[in-house]
Amino acid sequence: MAYSELIKNFNRIRDYMREFYIYGFKSRDGFTKKSARSYDDERRRAESWLGDYMRFRQTPEGKTVFLSIDSRVSRHNPLYTAWKTKSFTDGDITLHFLLFDILCTPDVALSLNEITERLDEALRLFQSPRLFDESTVRKKLKEYVSEGIVTAEKRGKGVYYRRAASSAFCDADLLDFFSEVAPCGVIGSFLLDKLGAHDEVFAFKHHYITGALDSEILCALFAAMREKRYVTLETLNRRRDRTLEDRVLPLRVMISVQNGRQYLMAYTPRFRRIASFRTDSILSVKPDGESRDFDFFREKLDGMLPHMWGVSTQGTSGQRMEHVEFTVHYADDETYIHRRLEREKRCGTVKRLDDNTSRFSADVFDASEVVPWIRTFICRITDISFSDPKLEAQFKSDVEEMYRLYGLEGGERE
Repeated sequence: MAYSELIKNFNRIRDYMREFYIYGFKSRDGFTKKSARSYDDERRRAESWLGDYMRFRQTPEGKTVFLSIDSRVSRHNPLYTAWKTKSFTDGDITLHFLLFDILCTPDVALSLNEITERLDEALRLFQSPRLFDESTVRKKLKEYVSEGIVTAEKRGKGVYYRRAASSAFCDADLLDFFSEVAPCGVIGSFLLDKLGAHDEVFAFKHHYITGALDSEILCALFAAMREKRYVTLETLNRRRDRTLEDRVLPLRVMISVQNGRQYLMAYTPRFRRIASFRTDSILSVKPDGESRDFDFFREKLDGMLPHMWGVSTQGTSGQRMEHVEFTVHYADDETYIHRRLEREKRCGTVKRLDDNTSRFSADVFDASEVVPWIRTFICRITDISFSDPKLEAQFKSDVEEMYRLYGLEGGERE
């Protein structure tokens, strides 16, 4: 089959794009999920969209391919291109343009029979016309009505269709910001394509672009939340390289301000608790039955947020809540340390003990989530304690190992 840059199954290209951009640096032989032919096709497809960002490097294992995107230069997410190349049939595209030629303005309202007759008249102009039966036309019009680009009105026993009136576009600055910051920002990118060239005022220091690959998943989750509906998630367990299915009630999407990673918070009947799922591990979302308890679980999650450092709702200690506390000492010219604690404390509290000493404390569901942040203060920590003795022992053991690694003696420690 001839290579085409259009795609039928987005999950497939989503997988390859993630391998290229997030994991990267894989040679042709190193990509073992599919055949070498599939690898070449997907690489060429990505290169046709993102040629300016493709990079190649020769290594002992062979030539590796990866994407290199400088967010300081690229104001708009280049990965949105993948959403604008969906495959279609000759019949789809022919019927699309003919229908909107017939329904050229919102003033024209036609019945199904009238539309079908005009289609036949237009197709007679071709030597080998493609014919569309009434059922096909009705289904296509029904699809456009659900998308809001065609309206249907009942007149007696018949239904009349007309092109929907064009809506005024949002402010260009608003779309520029929305498309790069909000979940499902690809919608804003589509609208920007219609606006054309304009002055841009935004540049992003931290531009988390990989969430674009999860837009379809997020859209389905938001629809389920709006309808207060359960869904069946198909997720990928990367460690075991196998897929799982879970019936869950989506409650909220949370996005990390540190790395842009997106998580679904959902109630899982199987475990009878609220848990988190990384959206980049969700392969599909299938609507399930409606829930009468959506508002109850959403309020329960809101009540848990003041004790969630990240997205974990359950620690490993078995305690309902875990306590973490540490004290830092800093020099006279390092008062910014206290300001940083105040700025980054999230759900914790900070108390100033004296001009050079501050103490942080928090009660959280999972204290292990706080550890990476605590490590950034490690040379100034004078005292630390966890309610989970295993976690405290592990933290102190890691510090001791670091001392040994750098050959530090007790008297040289700060």
